[in-house]
Amino acid sequence: MLTIAAVQMTSGPVLDANLKTAQRLIEEAVETGAQLVLLPEYWPLMGMHEQDKTRLAQGPDAAVMQEFMAQQARSHGIYLIGGTVPLITPQNNKVFNSTLVFDPQGQQIARYDKIHLFGFTKGSETYQESLSILAGAEPVSFTLPTTDGVCRVALSICYDLRFPELYRSFGATDLIVVPAAFTYTTGAVHWEVLLRARAIENQCYVLAAGQVGKHPNGRHTWGHSMLIDPWGKIVAILPESEGIVTGMLDHAFIEEVRRNLPALQHRVL
Repeated sequence: MLTIAAVQMTSGPVLDANLKTAQRLIEEAVETGAQLVLLPEYWPLMGMHEQDKTRLAQGPDAAVMQEFMAQQARSHGIYLIGGTVPLITPQNNKVFNSTLVFDPQGQQIARYDKIHLFGFTKGSETYQESLSILAGAEPVSFTLPTTDGVCRVALSICYDLRFPELYRSFGATDLIVVPAAFTYTTGAVHWEVLLRARAIENQCYVLAAGQVGKHPNGRHTWGHSMLIDPWGKIVAILPESEGIVTGMLDHAFIEEVRRNLPALQHRVL
């Protein structure tokens, strides 16, 4: 068994304010017994301009973000999956949008650079992550010990959710995490159904942490952070406010679902 939690935030353009919100919500999650905590995409910064994240990655605050995550993991004795932070790339005008994972000793044990970059245009609403983000290339997972075995965690970020082949590449997985900043427009119709589909087809838990509400830069995000079990049932959900969702990862239930409906064994292609 493993107690897991997702943090939902309304991040803005001021790093210090976002750090304080993240710290408060991580502490709230720990108080519920969480041993693994997931932050949302862009938790340190939802900038006013695309290049704000480039300046953050290249400046002294880049170390502040990483030390904050390490310290939070160490002081609370938890696994902290740091949503996403901007990290430098060989291209001066672009960053990697990266998930960093820290263990209970505060050591970084995994890094995943977002592979699929979001592009969307509908009327005056438009997003093009490739203008400021360089795509990653490699799927990444990590393992951690639990009271009833070993938990394998597959890392993904937001728009990755639309590409099931990414999750198939991990093989048998206990938990998929999805830090996100889903737009209100797409989230209202696609977020829940995609998350539940990934849980059902991979017969594992899915933990999703979202940005929520109206941000100072004008962006409107969907929220609805949630935990979904291997049968596709929503275990916990937080619709449209800052806060946390928590629940248990039960290896016995994963095994029961896979035993009763051995779809993963029945794969042909």
